[in-house]
Amino acid sequence: MDSSVTLFGPVDTLLEPVLIYVLLVLVVVNIASRAFEYRQITNQVEEGEDDERVSRNPIRVGTSFLLVIASFYFMTVDRHTGMIFSLFAVGLFLSDFFEFEARRVEARQGWAIERPWGSIGGSMLILAYAVYQILANFFPFWNAII
Repeated sequence: MDSSVTLFGPVDTLLEPVLIYVLLVLVVVNIASRAFEYRQITNQVEEGEDDERVSRNPIRVGTSFLLVIASFYFMTVDRHTGMIFSLFAVGLFLSDFFEFEARRVEARQGWAIERPWGSIGGSMLILAYAVYQILANFFPFWNAII
């Protein structure tokens, strides 16, 4: 198969050079919104709101969704890197879902609200991989070292 053939044609030509940076920005915004969401949930619980009133941060939900979609799109541009990003993004999306439900259980039981350690770990993993890919773009010898 010819490597110059792209799935989305001109869209791939325009987005391919900047897609890794878009993913990096989405990851950083997702991490920041996750920290904000944690503070929001702890404040809601301290104010005495029940577990049904504890809410998700729409920015974190949006960036998680966009991260999954962008990583699936990245798979059409670069199969190997896109597959790894997709695995990390879907894992992060699932851990966000279960971490939020865990926060609701903690609020319902009156326990201390813990940080979403699974999501934080997943975020750091995908952030590290995005930085690794950017360094590989700038320094071609980087892959030989690592």
